[in-house]
Amino acid sequence: MKVLIATEGSEFSKKALERFCELFGNIGGVEARLISVVQPTVVPTEPFAVSAEYIRELDDAAKKSAHEVVEAARTDLTTMAPSVGDVTTVVGVGSPERVIVEEAEEWGADLIVTGSHGHGFWKRAWLGSVSNGVVHHAPCSVLIVRPEPE
Repeated sequence: MKVLIATEGSEFSKKALERFCELFGNIGGVEARLISVVQPTVVPTEPFAVSAEYIRELDDAAKKSAHEVVEAARTDLTTMAPSVGDVTTVVGVGSPERVIVEEAEEWGADLIVTGSHGHGFWKRAWLGSVSNGVVHHAPCSVLIVRPEPE
């Protein structure tokens, strides 16, 4: 079984990783791929324009951070679930829901695991929702791990 785990380093993502380990940590034959997605910097226009070099530095810093996030998640996963087989990482660039769905299609994932920020209806409608976009376009099953009630 191939499981794609989306992470951006938040507590919600960590809960999703923990849930994956609870469900699949003692099952052999499970492959896991950790993915983090960087959204490219929106280039401002006049009169707020900044140099292309500065934009490139921002994007490079975001990619570096995303690589650190997936490597930390890999360490956590291999510690919590040592029986999980192959654990790979990938950092994508673009719209998070699109990149996650495309990676699941290309890799042949059987399941996508992602966290939910728990936004209500209006906030989700205004801000959008990565997990909502993934659910509606995923080529496989999706497990959304919700935050624990306060």
